[in-house]
Amino acid sequence: METLSVLYLWLKAAHLIFVIFWMAGLFMLPRLYVYHQEALSGSEEAEKFAERERKLLKIILNPSMILVWILGLTLAFTIGAWSTGWFGAKLLLVIGLSGYHGYLIGYGKKLARGERPLSGKALRLLNEVPAIAIALIVVLVIVKPF
Repeated sequence: METLSVLYLWLKAAHLIFVIFWMAGLFMLPRLYVYHQEALSGSEEAEKFAERERKLLKIILNPSMILVWILGLTLAFTIGAWSTGWFGAKLLLVIGLSGYHGYLIGYGKKLARGERPLSGKALRLLNEVPAIAIALIVVLVIVKPF
């Protein structure tokens, strides 16, 4: 039983570490998009931003999101969280963040093609999405209001 308790704590720590990595990337990517969008389409500067965005996704964001899901679902099964209200709400928020992640990937592809569908202001506002989601998730996990 003690081994399971220690393993649970390591899973929880790893989950939190990769949540932090994922959130850092979700804060950084829209900021890179702002700078990319302000660069002249097709310029060397725009290409450099596109490369930075691809590296951020490939090296940090995508692997972190995958590990967050694997570790989070493992933890949920371990503690039987599926029947709790707070976990259902958290799961919906994480699904939403995953959709936001996918949206950012699509937006980056548009920028790489020279398209600029959003304004710089809209991109800056998009930067607030993960902050709101993570604040709600932390409250749900720590306070467990329902």
